[in-house]
Amino acid sequence: MTAERRNARPASLPIRIVRARTNNLKDVTLDIPKHRIVVFTGVSGSGKSSLVFDTIAAESQKQLNETYSSFVRNRLPHYGQPEADGLYHLPASIVVDQKRLGGNARSTVGTATDIYALLRLLFSRIGEPHVGESSVFSFNHPQGMCLDCQGLGNVDSIDVDSLVDWSKSLNEGPLRFPAFGVGSARWKRYALTGFFDNDKKLGKYTAAERHRLLHEDGTPVTHPLPGWYASTKYEGLIPRFKRSYLERELEELSKPERDALSRIVRREPCPACGGGRLNARILACRVRGKNIADCAAMEVGDLRDFVRSLDVPEVATVVSAMADRLHHMVNIGLDYLALDRETASLSGGESQRVKMVRHLGSSLSDIAYIFDEPSIGLHPRDVHQLTDLLTRLRDNGNTVLVVEHDPDVIAIADHVIDIGPNAGADGGRIVFEGSVDALATASTTTARALAKPRALKTRPRHASGYLQIENASMFNVSNVSVRIPLGVITVVVGVAGSGKSTLVHRILPRLHPNVVRIDQSALGGSRRSTPATYIGILDPIRDRFAAASGLPAGLFSTNSLGACPECRGIGLVRTDLAFMDAIEAPCETCDATGFSDQARSFRLDGSSIADVMKMTIPAAKDFFASDEAIRAPLERLERVGLDYMTLGQQLSSLSGGERQRLKLATELARTGRIYLFDEPTSGLHIADIEKLLRLFDELVARGDSVLIVEHNLDVMAHADWIIEMGPGAGHRGGQIVFEGTPSDLTKATSSITGPFLRKHVGDARQTRSRAN
Repeated sequence: MTAERRNARPASLPIRIVRARTNNLKDVTLDIPKHRIVVFTGVSGSGKSSLVFDTIAAESQKQLNETYSSFVRNRLPHYGQPEADGLYHLPASIVVDQKRLGGNARSTVGTATDIYALLRLLFSRIGEPHVGESSVFSFNHPQGMCLDCQGLGNVDSIDVDSLVDWSKSLNEGPLRFPAFGVGSARWKRYALTGFFDNDKKLGKYTAAERHRLLHEDGTPVTHPLPGWYASTKYEGLIPRFKRSYLERELEELSKPERDALSRIVRREPCPACGGGRLNARILACRVRGKNIADCAAMEVGDLRDFVRSLDVPEVATVVSAMADRLHHMVNIGLDYLALDRETASLSGGESQRVKMVRHLGSSLSDIAYIFDEPSIGLHPRDVHQLTDLLTRLRDNGNTVLVVEHDPDVIAIADHVIDIGPNAGADGGRIVFEGSVDALATASTTTARALAKPRALKTRPRHASGYLQIENASMFNVSNVSVRIPLGVITVVVGVAGSGKSTLVHRILPRLHPNVVRIDQSALGGSRRSTPATYIGILDPIRDRFAAASGLPAGLFSTNSLGACPECRGIGLVRTDLAFMDAIEAPCETCDATGFSDQARSFRLDGSSIADVMKMTIPAAKDFFASDEAIRAPLERLERVGLDYMTLGQQLSSLSGGERQRLKLATELARTGRIYLFDEPTSGLHIADIEKLLRLFDELVARGDSVLIVEHNLDVMAHADWIIEMGPGAGHRGGQIVFEGTPSDLTKATSSITGPFLRKHVGDARQTRSRAN
């Protein structure tokens, strides 16, 4: 072999996809260039995620996992087999998605980013007095944790007056908790003990009776009333609540139980450690006057400056590594967080950016980094920091695949792949691929939306009244007074961490409990839950089938008589192969519908119940056009832009933005409401945002009020009134820096947002001028 041939390197082969059919993809065949920033665009539901996450990422990670032993594979995430004829030249991939980090109360920003491990090492080396190795600075270590709170930093106490209605007797149901109603098993454990007069008001109990009801534990029940559990000893309300609810993870409780707990449980900093999670001996160890809990409680930006000030040669490497990671957090707009912030409290966008920190200092190359709308939750000021990050990953020899709607992120793409033309069954095709400049001259929905003129609202509506907030304080919001107008669209803006959500979603509902919060939190339910069940039309649909067939309604339910006996109504059959990857395949018996043969055998106007569950919202609306109870909710789903969904789609597959719009659809039947939205444009294409704004206009026109926390500049331009929080994040925020119309905002010298809004509409004017 010649030296020339030995030294020759083949050109990087593109990622090749052949006839991909996952979800709504229509036999997509595509070459994706490597070592480039490739942005995938398209309307919501067009198939972007099906291609990028369910096909490319799933196959890449599945094949990588197959290189490990069967024992290790059993402990790794399991990925399904994408539907495609072939996928070739796949790089190893790292997915940075919007799934919340979650975790329990011991999972913090510091532990998730590994910065806290470096902080522990720092204190173990130069902290005075020396108290031990780095492990003892962990709040999970027996020698380090505060024993009073077990390293959690706070203690939960039960507000007895919120739990017990002292004006009622046991027979009248005095316990304000779902599982303790009159006649329930838990109620019987008090009413049937023989200890109490069940007709006596609890407020008239003697001190001994009150103590027994609340605190006594382990007392034998010697003369119970009929129905008492013979083997059970008496357990007072407080110890029972601590054991049954406070000592369990919240995820294990039902939503009614979690809601009830939030009303009766008070969480306070642990008095022993002051919230620091560690015992007194560990907290006595200090560096420059600060203990490790002080450092973990500092905002990231301040902690970075503190760490950089440590000029101690023996820890120079640790200081450098910490400073770099903290600087990365500042650069991606997380300077307002603290290392002791619990990961469960982070938003989807914050979770995604915390995950990014893990990869920013990596020296790996030839990796595919896959991002799911990384601009979500970012103020326009911070988007350029995100684009710098994506560029750095590419320049380090990696391939960067991004699903995104933000024009500023699309603008940095080396290659754009537009999927459509529409959503659902009308999507799943490649409608454009090429450069950003070429996209500007294309005729796709994305190209038209990007080129569409943008303008400020010239005639804002006038308020019909106001909600008043006076001298309010919570978290970083300090002594704030503001009037929120009614009968208009009001948008609350500001950089991430400025106090927007605290003001609108925490303070306002406490002062004005009649407001309706429409957020992106999980919808609850099981894996069988669907839009049809959530919107409340599945029972009427089953009743229609039952009435027409003369069969019981339960036959048309996958949770009841109509469930497929093979898959038990799930539609999938799972085969556990011990240490090998479990296989989950469509059920052949029911054709993956979840319905039995008998349920599918009856047809209503030519369609079986399984056919109906596969219908999109418009198709189902036409099918049930004569049934108001079914058609009206479906129309509401159309109005909120979810027309591409099917009735039987799993709720667990919905994005945060889709969950928010589904919640709104359930509320639209009632008027005169005050709606609070949390970044409703999340996951929405520019064209879909226009539909959402039209819906907001409809709400206001019929007498509703709309209040939105948002970063999207199109939403700001459409507002009647804008309130800006700031000026910065964390302790540098929490104040009202602007109130007025969008036009006034573009001229406000105190506003951080104003210049970006001015540029946004200015760029549109320049685009129109060039076009003319």
